[in-house]
Amino acid sequence: MASRSRTLQLGGQALHSSLNSSHFSRPFSSFFSPSTLTFFNPTTTITNPAPRISNNFFTQQRIRTMATTATTGKKIEWLVVVPDFEGVGEKRLEVRPDHFAGLGKNVDNGCFQMGGAVLSEPPTSDDPKTFKFAGSTIVLLAESREEVIEILKGDVYAQKGVWDVEKAQMWPFKCAFRFPVPGQTFQQKQ
Repeated sequence: MASRSRTLQLGGQALHSSLNSSHFSRPFSSFFSPSTLTFFNPTTTITNPAPRISNNFFTQQRIRTMATTATTGKKIEWLVVVPDFEGVGEKRLEVRPDHFAGLGKNVDNGCFQMGGAVLSEPPTSDDPKTFKFAGSTIVLLAESREEVIEILKGDVYAQKGVWDVEKAQMWPFKCAFRFPVPGQTFQQKQ
């Protein structure tokens, strides 16, 4: 068998490898002796490592497209995170009673499955005036992303400039389990 060899540059150090029939007559352990570096595939190349991918989706830059969601005529659950505009904490508290009053129709008709405030810090009390609001999260039923956006735009938080609907994030959602919320005030009609 003809001998093949190549040189590989790693971190400024040249490494030499060869592959010929004599390698196969030696025991397996000799392939990995400290004095020998053998590459089994002489066409293997080492490229730059892949860029680091952040697992924090809240800090990643989002890419928007103009694509639409195909509707199937079937409503599915969507997990939605809607951030607040900067500095609207007082406005949120002012509009909050109207927001809760408007939730009733979407809770009663089954559109809203779950919802609540997203906070930037753990609460120190149960008084909403002490909360550091960052936005809201909702699980709702809709046929498409476009329908989700229309539902969000219909809420008083969007209409009064609390929610930044343009930055809303949404994903089709398949819930694995649910538990009732202790002290829940909204009851879905059966």
